[in-house]
Amino acid sequence: MNKVFLIGNLTKDPELNQTPNGINYCRFTLAVSRNYSKDGKRDTDFLNIVVWRTQAENCAKYLKKGSKAAVVGSIQTSSYDGKDGSKRYTTDIVAEEIQFLSTRNDNDKEESSGFDDLKPIADDNLPF
Repeated sequence: MNKVFLIGNLTKDPELNQTPNGINYCRFTLAVSRNYSKDGKRDTDFLNIVVWRTQAENCAKYLKKGSKAAVVGSIQTSSYDGKDGSKRYTTDIVAEEIQFLSTRNDNDKEESSGFDDLKPIADDNLPF
């Protein structure tokens, strides 16, 4: 079983892109704190998150640097050859579900919830 549950804060604004076939995807980094270590300081992991299709559009629209989000997904590893010819490895979390725990408006103190035009996601549109 390959399943992860994460809660953390975005380290920068999400980046929305498209594949050559026109499928939207969004990437962002989530800072997730670990339990306290022996010296009393918290360590933080910075995890790369990938979100697909309509959910990617929603993330790009409603999340920003500092937003708190919960992610449910799976770990995916891949490799590629670097410019210097060496083998490089990457590890990403492919998101299946994302819960926005803070909104773009939390810092702006606006009355609107910011979720009025969220699009529903059909299960048959998931890339896995």
